[in-house]
Amino acid sequence: MKSGFFLMLAGLMLSMGLCSCSKGQKIAIVDVQAVVNKSEQVQALKKEQEEKMQSLEQWIKTAQADVENQELKANKEELLNKYNDELARKKDELTREYQDKLQQIDKSITDTIKKTAKDKGYDMVISKSIVIMGGDDITAEVQEVVK
Repeated sequence: MKSGFFLMLAGLMLSMGLCSCSKGQKIAIVDVQAVVNKSEQVQALKKEQEEKMQSLEQWIKTAQADVENQELKANKEELLNKYNDELARKKDELTREYQDKLQQIDKSITDTIKKTAKDKGYDMVISKSIVIMGGDDITAEVQEVVK
């Protein structure tokens, strides 16, 4: 319900903004999700993240085996706490690294969209997801540059 309201509000704001544009302004639209999905940087980051997660899963299996091999209950609990703390640290580090790299890629894609639009003489770029009609679609040109 909220998303429908926000979509309607965005559409209203967009239409008000477009009405106030002078006739000479050129408007481009970009399917940002398509650009992101085709980006080799994003694909490489996803693959890297999957490999790191597989490595973490293997580490977890090794840690579990190590805990199970302990004979004394006190040793098991101490080792389990140690591994749990280390697992939390590793997960936080993986998440932070992934988010940092994703932000860098996002900035790169945004900069590419801006540059492509500017080079083609556009005054405004709008996400294709909120445009019902109008504007020149420059998604393909952006995808060629982003690769």
